[in-house]
Amino acid sequence: MATTKQGSIGERLRTTLRGDRSARPFAGTRLEDLVVITGFSGAGKSTAMQVFEDAGYFCVDNLPPEMIRGLVELFVHEGSKVEHAAIVSDVRGGAYFDTLVAVLEDLEALGLTHRVLFLDADEQTLLTRYKETRRRHPLSPGGSVASGIAEERAVLGALRERADVVIDTAGLTGAMLRRRIADEFLPRQATSRLAVTFTSFGFKHGPARDADLVLDVRFLPNPHYVAELRSLTGHDARIVEYVGREGKLEIFYGLLEPLLDFLIPQYVAEGKAHLLVAIGCTGGRHRSVAIAEHLAARYRDRDDAWVEVAHRDVAKAPTGP
Repeated sequence: MATTKQGSIGERLRTTLRGDRSARPFAGTRLEDLVVITGFSGAGKSTAMQVFEDAGYFCVDNLPPEMIRGLVELFVHEGSKVEHAAIVSDVRGGAYFDTLVAVLEDLEALGLTHRVLFLDADEQTLLTRYKETRRRHPLSPGGSVASGIAEERAVLGALRERADVVIDTAGLTGAMLRRRIADEFLPRQATSRLAVTFTSFGFKHGPARDADLVLDVRFLPNPHYVAELRSLTGHDARIVEYVGREGKLEIFYGLLEPLLDFLIPQYVAEGKAHLLVAIGCTGGRHRSVAIAEHLAARYRDRDDAWVEVAHRDVAKAPTGP
């Protein structure tokens, strides 16, 4: 192992952990930021890694915790040129994963600048993602995905509490997650454009997550109760016509659009990178979809906004009478 005038990095590591925790043996390292990414399998860790790769970080995936120690030794060596690094460590590390909390405590004791990103999601979201990819859960390769998720939840509790940033990825598209991570971890770049996402959702399927503004549009006429309209979605002109038939939709736009016209340039001036506007109706298939599409079209040509639209629950089959 390489050595310095102060002795090997391993010796300094052991010395610090044995005794003087006030010492900062790596104060001269070029390493400015070390991000440890962990969390649930299927919660978006690969997407998170891509964010840091695109930002020029030295990235390592699926690293058992004990190997983090060795990698850190390389990072802090006086000849290392690594300034920014990101490491994914999760239950794929098997029995070694249990030591991750201890490794993070060691980094804290050594005075090494580091942050922990924990990616979370509810069980149904994780089950759906596994179903879509047809992957096996690493903790239940021969059993059910649900049992693997339950076991993983028990293992990850202490890590979630230890994390600097916890992001619930349920309801987030890949693009939305990437922007959220960039907002939390990467230096904010001067920008004259705000990324605006209009997303529809159904309250019956759970609240919108991580929204900046939530609009409840359940006061509008509900096409679900019209048999010939129930199977349609807010993409259909017949739904738009039905929702607007009483005139309340036009009044709603007349009040909402001036508010957004005011807020968007204010957020740009403040340096905000992303605005998530969630529009909710009962099932997330009719009213909220129509309104999200209308707002996206309304703001898509602005010079100070980059707009996308997402529909969380539009594909869910209608239920009830």
